[in-house]
Amino acid sequence: MITSLSIKNYALIEKLTIDFSKGFSIITGETGAGKSIILGALGLVLGKRADLTSLKNKEEKCIIEALFSISKYNLAPFFEANDLDYEDETIIRREILPSGKSRAFINDSPVNLQELQELSFYLIDIHSQHQTQELSEEKVQFEIIDAIADNFQNIVEYQILLKNYKSDKVKLNTLLKKQSESAKEQEYNTFLLDELVAANLKADEQEVLESDFEKLNNVEIIKESIDKSLAVANEEQIGVMHNLKEIKNSLHKIASFSPEYDALLERVSSVAIEFDDITVELNRSAEKLINDPEQLVLISQKLQLIYTLQKKHQVTTVNELIQIKNRLENTVLELGNLEDQIVNLKKSIQQITTSLDGLSNEIHQKRVDAVPVLAQKLIAILETLGMPNVRFKIDIRASSTYFDNGKDTLEFLFSANKGTDFGLLKKVASGGEMSRIMLAVKAVLAHYSKLPTLIFDEIDSGVSGEIANSMGEIMKEMSQNMQIFAITHLPQIASKGTAHFKVSKSTIGEDTLSELKLLSKEERIVEIAQMLSGTVVSDSALNHAKALLN
Repeated sequence: MITSLSIKNYALIEKLTIDFSKGFSIITGETGAGKSIILGALGLVLGKRADLTSLKNKEEKCIIEALFSISKYNLAPFFEANDLDYEDETIIRREILPSGKSRAFINDSPVNLQELQELSFYLIDIHSQHQTQELSEEKVQFEIIDAIADNFQNIVEYQILLKNYKSDKVKLNTLLKKQSESAKEQEYNTFLLDELVAANLKADEQEVLESDFEKLNNVEIIKESIDKSLAVANEEQIGVMHNLKEIKNSLHKIASFSPEYDALLERVSSVAIEFDDITVELNRSAEKLINDPEQLVLISQKLQLIYTLQKKHQVTTVNELIQIKNRLENTVLELGNLEDQIVNLKKSIQQITTSLDGLSNEIHQKRVDAVPVLAQKLIAILETLGMPNVRFKIDIRASSTYFDNGKDTLEFLFSANKGTDFGLLKKVASGGEMSRIMLAVKAVLAHYSKLPTLIFDEIDSGVSGEIANSMGEIMKEMSQNMQIFAITHLPQIASKGTAHFKVSKSTIGEDTLSELKLLSKEERIVEIAQMLSGTVVSDSALNHAKALLN
């Protein structure tokens, strides 16, 4: 419950601090006195957006601070989940800076508006007059039924599954579209890959093949040249080796005479060794040289295949072809895995569907069981509010569509009088009837929810007299289990409160100020008397006010 509210530099309020108690609190005041300002300030604390028009003095910041006693409402898990410090007496502060920026704090920890709004959901329900029409919305009607049916946890689980279901359906549709679009591409890629795999390419093999091709294609010329080179090198009388030995022997005779000749001997010896190695290599080459026409054809075919593939894929090396093959393997494998992914997603969707159907059936049955309980309780309350012949026809039907809160459709019909047909609330209920129905709904829900505080903003619109008195009694009874505020113009309701606040407006010079004041017993008598008779208070009005209060 809210225990105090502090407002500084907001709208017509310069500075205000007010304490609240448990039970039933009344707020009254003339039209335009500033009751909406109090609600507006409280709305900011609960996470509504703000702008610079909220500031009374545009050069100073606006600060709104509310203290909540929350020890009885099991909110520690929320604080833990949002990494906030939990306090039994929790302070929520909202600041609006002259620059237009807004800041929010929970127990001095900065938070964003979404976190503030999520916490406020567990703290206060502000029911404004225009919100009565929300009762005719299917979403709100389901929330009422589900509260009585204790469907909260089932719907949370259902919504988690539904989120996964929708996510998997999106993934599946994406994969199916990709599969359809890539069918022809897959066929072509597979053809290209098979072609490259069949080629059995090896890194850098093109250079080896081209070299082998040149050797085999010119084997006769090569053999002739090697044989001639060996003959020239090894001829006994005039061969190069014979002549080098002769030169070496001649220089050996004079090498000791001068370092110059010794150096020349060393060089000729090196040449002789090198040339000997050359002849050895020539002999080896001659031995390996084979005239193999079949091998030549095979090498030629392989090279032609490589050149054809290079032209097709617009590359110049075998290594690039191998890279293309690897990429195609990944692409074909990925598209091949597409079918497996689709099969797995379909299985997942089927499993989720089974779970969704099971949960939605449970939600449906609990709703069906809750409908007569809700109708009975509403009728009992509305009979005391001057609607003795009221009837409800609430029809819940299971469908095949997955909605956000289950698979049900809802028809919530109403009849206020005997002999009249059932109709939709928004079409057949008057403003006064809607106010009474909403109060009855809130009174029923008060027994099922653990909401600390409920604020009624002129829910008494369109009613008066004994009906107003009954509405006040219902709100007073509700306040036994929760903190109730009622902003009202009716003395019958105002007299039921355990505390009475008055909003007033005054003009000081060029400035207009609003203030909220807790009335004493005597001030309260006068306020209710004025609500009965107007500004001029008569003795009969005072006596009537005292009678109402008693």
